[in-house]
Amino acid sequence: MSSLQKPSVGTTTVKWRFPAVHPEGQKFTAIAFGITLLATIISKVLFWPLLGVTLWVAAFFRDPIRTTPIGDDLVVSPADGLITMIERVAVPRELVPDLGAEPMVRVSVFMSVFDVHINRTPIAGVVRQVVYISGKFLNADLDKASEENERQHFVVEGHDGRRIGFTQIAGLVARRIVGFVKVGDIVAVGQRVGLIRFGSRVDVFLPEGCVPQVALGQRAIAGETVLGRFAGTPVTGIAQ
Repeated sequence: MSSLQKPSVGTTTVKWRFPAVHPEGQKFTAIAFGITLLATIISKVLFWPLLGVTLWVAAFFRDPIRTTPIGDDLVVSPADGLITMIERVAVPRELVPDLGAEPMVRVSVFMSVFDVHINRTPIAGVVRQVVYISGKFLNADLDKASEENERQHFVVEGHDGRRIGFTQIAGLVARRIVGFVKVGDIVAVGQRVGLIRFGSRVDVFLPEGCVPQVALGQRAIAGETVLGRFAGTPVTGIAQ
């Protein structure tokens, strides 16, 4: 292909860079660093271990740039982490008014304390529902965590009228769910909508006609991994 025939692209190269620390985490990083300095006055032996903790806190709140695939038939992952469940379940009662009472396929993404914890919207559209529910702090890997733990539900209605519901679920270590959007906000696919502090899970409810595009045990990347596709073909995976 000659240079005149090459398709136009937005950029020719991409360079890696250190992810920024999200503003929500800057205060925690500053507190950890302050404790490190104070502890060093007492004992210099504490400096390096506590500095390691400070760096971990900064890394926990890292907010990397993501390149999101665009397509009306795509549902992208709202979270980084491990695909731990893909099953048809009853819709949470809080989501029934917007999603209906028919069972839906739920795809669960488990975030460890080492994953990025910024959550993103799986589709573009209008935020129709944001519901926060206080609760317990069971292991987020347990199925009953979706009904008993602290959680926050979202429903986004796409420009084509399709609605996707997803839920932030606090985990064993997590103690706070933070939302960045409210009902009525217009969001782009992959836009940041919230975070969960220190380990958790996000459930995505795929409506009829939307087929999972991930396999159990696969790792998902928020804002990049295609989680579901309308009129798509089911995928299978192999552990190796």
